[in-house]
Order: sequence, then structure tokens, then C-alpha cells
Amino acid sequence: MEDLLQTLAVYALPVLFAITLHEAAHGYVARLFGDPTAYLAGRISLNPLRHIDPIGTVAVPIAILLVAKLAGGPGFLFGWAKPVPVAFGNLRHPKRDMVWVAAAGPGANLAMAVGWAIFLNLQVMLGLNEAFFLEMAKAGIFVNIGLMALNLLPLPPLDGGRIAVGLLPDRLAYPLARLEPYGMFIVILLLATNTLTFFLVPFYRFGMAVVDLFV
Repeated sequence: MEDLLQTLAVYALPVLFAITLHEAAHGYVARLFGDPTAYLAGRISLNPLRHIDPIGTVAVPIAILLVAKLAGGPGFLFGWAKPVPVAFGNLRHPKRDMVWVAAAGPGANLAMAVGWAIFLNLQVMLGLNEAFFLEMAKAGIFVNIGLMALNLLPLPPLDGGRIAVGLLPDRLAYPLARLEPYGMFIVILLLATNTLTFFLVPFYRFGMAVVDLFV
């Protein structure tokens, strides 16, 4: 029980930052491209309470950490926040601008992973051997690269799906967009059958390759 509480303490800030900045980034970029919906709803905010989903942000990640701890493995951290409202019709060039709005979330996670890597390096360079903060920095890298990889999966309503819809020609984009109501069920099915990680490996490797430049 003590180990679990310590693990939760280590992951708490990285998870909150990862989710908060991810969602705020979507809203901020949407506003830049002409849609103020998220801004008017108060969702371009660094206040985690505006983005937390009690189930997806709290209960599911804690359950995964608990199962991983009992199983003796790292597990794959999975969760979600309340989606930021974006009215794509308000964007100046909806199909094109949707790509930038969608990419903003994973981009924020990659930037945070780099930030945690720099924080880890500074601790090592300064000879600070406080295990708690070293583990927190490693958790920050792990959480953000994991969320980036998951969200880049080219399946709506994930960010990667919206990016793909925005980049593909219409004859391919429309059939993909129609999968949106079923997208999360597909993700959960992949997770339940232990095949989700296989599809995420290329994105995870890309993220770690970027982080490695700073470690």
C-alpha cells in the first residue's frame, strides 16, 4: 500500500500537467485560427479542475497503476480528460486548420516530455540525488510520450484521426471521419486485447528519439 501511495504521488503532477496543457493547447490554437468556443467556455486554462474527468483522469489511471504494481510491470497509462469544445466550422479554413488544432495537444505533450527530460538532466548535473524528484521527472517523460503516442493514433476522435482527416483527400477522409462514434470502442478493444501498444510503437519511438536529444 505504501508503494502504491508513493507511485501515485510521483505520477500526480506529471499526469495533471500532461492532461491540462494538452487540452488547453487545443483551445489556444483553435482560438488562433478563429474559433473562440473553448476560450468562451473557460477551457484555455491551466487550472486542472477545468479539464479533469473523474473517471478518465482519476479512476482509470489509478486502476491501471494499481494493476501494474500488482503485476510487477510498468503497464501502459491510459486515460482522458473532458474534451475541449471546438466548433470546426468557425475555423477560417476548417479542414486545414483542424490539423493544427488537433496536433497542438500531442505537440504540447512532446514539449512537456522534453521539459521533464531537461529537469532530469539538471538534477543529475547538479548532483541532486533526491529519488522522489528523479522518479517524477522519469514519470513526466513516460506519461507525456505515452499520451502523445496514444493521441497520434490515426483514429477519430483521437487527435491523430483528426490530423489524418485533415490531410487526406476527401474520398478517403470522409470514410475515416465516419468512424468517430466508434473510435474509443476500438481503442478500448485494442487495449483489452493487448494489441494497442503494437500500433503505438512508431509514435512512441519518435517521441523518445526527440527526448533522447535532451537526455
